[in-house]
Amino acid sequence: MNRRDLEHGSVVVTDDDVRRLCEFLYRQTGMMFAQDKRYYIDRRLAERMAATASPSFSSYFAALRANAENEIEHLINSFTVNETYFYREDHQFRCLTQTLLEVIAPKKQPGEPIRIWSVPCSTGEEPYSIALWLLENWESVDKYEIEIIGSDIDTSVLRTAEAGIYGERALHRLPKDLIARYFEKRDDGFYHILPEISRSLQFTRANIVDPAQTALHRNFDVIFCRNILMYFDEASRRLAAENLFDSLVPGGFICLGHTESMSRISALFDACQFADAMVYRRPLESS
Repeated sequence: MNRRDLEHGSVVVTDDDVRRLCEFLYRQTGMMFAQDKRYYIDRRLAERMAATASPSFSSYFAALRANAENEIEHLINSFTVNETYFYREDHQFRCLTQTLLEVIAPKKQPGEPIRIWSVPCSTGEEPYSIALWLLENWESVDKYEIEIIGSDIDTSVLRTAEAGIYGERALHRLPKDLIARYFEKRDDGFYHILPEISRSLQFTRANIVDPAQTALHRNFDVIFCRNILMYFDEASRRLAAENLFDSLVPGGFICLGHTESMSRISALFDACQFADAMVYRRPLESS
């Protein structure tokens, strides 16, 4: 059994310890962390052990399993990947306004809600991008009650999303005139999205492999679930697909990341190849 000093400190963590931690994370989140990610794992484990003043892995793991001081939440927050920016993979936003909403809207009465779910939403760039894209590119946006919900398993990024403050790197794909219309530049060089935009969105915690949590998120017309299923194993992907299926209305659409394919995960959805994007649809209920 291999042993290594954790972050060159006095605490020794074995391969078996890392395996136990990764199995625990998998049960909690569905995400897989293999030994080839050992440096990534060690750094985050060291941070959490230092934060909890744990003298050994066994003492930390005992506190983790007991969820002392909400340590499960803190650990999950430290392990999630939150790389994102505004207008990422915007071909799917074009598909949203040019195709998907043209299918969805005729079935709604004026003033009725059209519900869009961004999960995982990370620090909010995706749900805010959806809001801005609709305002800029869908002429029927004012005819309906647009509800955009951003959800993530990481509570720390949800707080960032609610604050709506971003650096230039996050905004690098946005046209300058759009930034000027929807953001206020602060003295520290960061940009604050207009309060009327941030107030129009809702942010919630959700774990897409947890049926109880996804049960709280229902009746969506469109779901953006991009670049997360690649971190799951086959069983977790299937479970997530079933939960997302239940969160859609019949006939609703789901957009995945460009390297992901629902057809390889679940037979529940119909694949729909449109001009701008491949998306997946919950079939309409049989009459």
